[in-house]
Amino acid sequence: MIKVAIVEDIDDIRKGLAMIVNTNDSLECKHTFADADKAFAVLSVQPVDVVLVDINLPGGINGIELVHKLKPVHPHMQFMMCTVYEDSELVFKALKVGATGYILKKTPPAKLLEAIQEIYEGGSPMSAQIARKVISSFQKPVLNDVTQLLTKREQELLDLLAQGFRYKEIADKLSLSIDTIRTHIRNIYRKLEVQSRAEALNKIYPH
Repeated sequence: MIKVAIVEDIDDIRKGLAMIVNTNDSLECKHTFADADKAFAVLSVQPVDVVLVDINLPGGINGIELVHKLKPVHPHMQFMMCTVYEDSELVFKALKVGATGYILKKTPPAKLLEAIQEIYEGGSPMSAQIARKVISSFQKPVLNDVTQLLTKREQELLDLLAQGFRYKEIADKLSLSIDTIRTHIRNIYRKLEVQSRAEALNKIYPH
C-alpha cells in the first residue's frame, strides 16, 4: 500500500484529490493539509511515501519551501508538485530542492494515479508541457562557451574589458582605432544579446 499525503489549500481540490487517490486499491491517502506549516509539523514525524504538493499555499511557507524543508528530514519521501503553474523558474526551483515529479492540476485522474505509482517506483512523472520546458532548457546554447559565440579578437577584447581597461587603453594595446573597438563591442553585445559591458561580463563570467 502506497501512503500518500496531499497539501492543497482549496478544499474542493484537496478533497477531490484524496477521493481519486482512495479509488485505487494500492494507494491510501493518509493525510491532507490546507497549508505547508501543518504539513511540515505532521510529515516530519509521520512520513508517507508520496506527497502531492501545491505551490501557492497560505501561511508562512509555500509548497517549494515545504519540499526544501522536508526532503533532508526524509530523503526517501517522494514529492510531486501538483499545481496550475507552468512557469519555468518555478519548475526548476521545485526540482532543485528535491521534487521528483511535476504535474498540472488539469491532469486526468487516471494519469494522476499512474504518476503516483511511477514516482513511488523511482520515476519522475511530468505533465507533457513541463517535460517540454525541461528538455528545451537543455537544448539552449551554452553561453559560457565563448568560443562558439565570439571571435578570437572579440574574446581578447572582452578579457581586457573584464580587467577594467577603458576603450582608449584597449585601442592602444591592440593597435586599433577607438571606432574599431566600438564596432567590436557592438558585435559582442549583439551576439550575447546584452546592452551593457556589465551584462556582457556577467553572461560570460557569471562567477
